[in-house]
Amino acid sequence: MNTAHFSDLDNHFMSRAIELAKKGRFTTSPNPNVGCVIVNNDRIVGEGFHQKAGLPHAEVNALAIAQSSALDATCYVTLEPCSHHGRTPPCALALTKAGVKRVVIAMVDPNPQVAGRGIRILQEAGIQVDVGLLEEQARALNRGFIKRMHSKQPRVTVKLAASLDGKTALQNGESQWITGPQARFDVQYYRAMHSAILTASATVIADDPSLNVRYAELQQSAAFNNEITASAVRQPIRIVLDAHNRLHLNEKLFSLSGRVLLVSLVARDDLLDKQFTADVAQIICTDDGYGRIDLKDLLLRLPDYEINDIWVEAGATLAGELFRQQLVDEFILYQAPKLMGNLARDLVNLPNFSNMKDIVQLTLQEVTLIGGDIRIISNRN
Repeated sequence: MNTAHFSDLDNHFMSRAIELAKKGRFTTSPNPNVGCVIVNNDRIVGEGFHQKAGLPHAEVNALAIAQSSALDATCYVTLEPCSHHGRTPPCALALTKAGVKRVVIAMVDPNPQVAGRGIRILQEAGIQVDVGLLEEQARALNRGFIKRMHSKQPRVTVKLAASLDGKTALQNGESQWITGPQARFDVQYYRAMHSAILTASATVIADDPSLNVRYAELQQSAAFNNEITASAVRQPIRIVLDAHNRLHLNEKLFSLSGRVLLVSLVARDDLLDKQFTADVAQIICTDDGYGRIDLKDLLLRLPDYEINDIWVEAGATLAGELFRQQLVDEFILYQAPKLMGNLARDLVNLPNFSNMKDIVQLTLQEVTLIGGDIRIISNRN
């Protein structure tokens, strides 16, 4: 595998491919986000990105524009071209048939069905292959997909909103609204990029949330550029932990289109008796020994539903348990410049640590002003 020094032009064209890949972030799941740029004589002759599972991949879209100009061209692609027949034909073969002379790849595909095979097809056809350009940026495009391929578990992001003194609701449970509208619009942006939203039945009973992507609010997010229409938005799967079947099944989320997964310890026999707008199914998980759902068992089951990443919107109990079991990959906190008092409800329920070495340690990644609030993004060490 050639690890040649990359030129400034190489960096420029791969940067463009990465920007193209981002255009699929609301629609491609469970497939990865991929961008492709085809260059001949230092000029872009074709470019494309993967839009949705079952539709042509980025390389095919770029080749369709380049046509005969792909002969002896250089192809820049953010992920190794596929080598297997899935929903679409192999992209590695399409590139060889087009007669490209060089392929620059940001990262090897973590999918074991590919994982170097696409590169070998290109090299066996006499094409120069260079790998590793802007790999870190390319990996950031598909962190959930990469984790699912490597560990057979989805990537977990916990989102919470709190006051400056770390409170999420008043003692009586009132919490609307701690943060301002721009923070809530920002949440819609993150919901739209995730495969699933996870919550607990306690949250559903208390708040009766929709847990969907509301396009009118998504449009008002500062990060959204109106690159897709309302009809193109992929609604995330809504996953509700309901260990003892406490939900009445007439909650708001069942009246909205999209998929709902009820996670319980015991099967309920009334699902077939109900008519839902939502597509409702139940997952029966193992008991963790305390009458609760075994969260590790659940995460191992979710890749069967092709879930790359989960956005968790829940209370302090579920959030705390995810942190305690080291199941959180990313923590996003929206913090408002408010003080709610010592009797208000806490952010995360965790054990009473007696030693600093036992506390949950995170790595700060980003602090951003969102309207009148701040968004803090941190990752697990």
